[in-house]
Amino acid sequence: MWKARIFTLYPELFPGPLGIGLYKKALEKKLWSLEVVNIRDYSVDKHKTVDDTPFGGGSGMLMRADVIANSLDKNISDKAEPIIYLSPKGKKFDQTYAKKILNKNINIICGHFEGVDERLLETRNIEEISVGDFVLSGGEIGALVIIDSIVRLIPGVLGNSNSLKDETFERNLLEYPQYTKPQKWEKKDIPEVLLTGDHAKIKDWRLDQSEDITRRRRPDLWSKYKKSK
Repeated sequence: MWKARIFTLYPELFPGPLGIGLYKKALEKKLWSLEVVNIRDYSVDKHKTVDDTPFGGGSGMLMRADVIANSLDKNISDKAEPIIYLSPKGKKFDQTYAKKILNKNINIICGHFEGVDERLLETRNIEEISVGDFVLSGGEIGALVIIDSIVRLIPGVLGNSNSLKDETFERNLLEYPQYTKPQKWEKKDIPEVLLTGDHAKIKDWRLDQSEDITRRRRPDLWSKYKKSK
């Protein structure tokens, strides 16, 4: 059973959207599990302090290395489990990384303020991961994104496992356009090929659409796709 362990100052944010729908059912079926650790519980003073001012000056506060390390050391027994710190400086999270981490339980540190003491990252073999080129007020939303993308890959979570094969980023292509009823809406018809029943033609049309969309919108993915062909 795949497990995610979250280290946060706001445990009430979890499971959040992961506690409804397919993910809730998967939790109940024990296809995956979630453990939430309140970092503040591991503070070293009576005031439950978790941050302090940076040496050398600067704006904002930093989360203390000793407090976070205390929470990690007392909750992670398997030292082989990866520890992720969500940071805009980190390696970009993508579908490839999600697949790679699927077979390992993960620990995610949700940062706040201006970040964490660098010594924490150096002493606990922590990998910095970014969910995009933007800044959030805390790591909790990013943690939900990462867990969502991994849990849906677990066999049995999605109703139709075949749907994973045609999704965006599989084979470095964006997904083709899709249509449902009504057949005509606001004077717009669906593409005629989708009504032919010719599965080979439909498959070719969808590939052409995926290639065209990827080439126009994501030249970086298009380059990877061309190299892999």
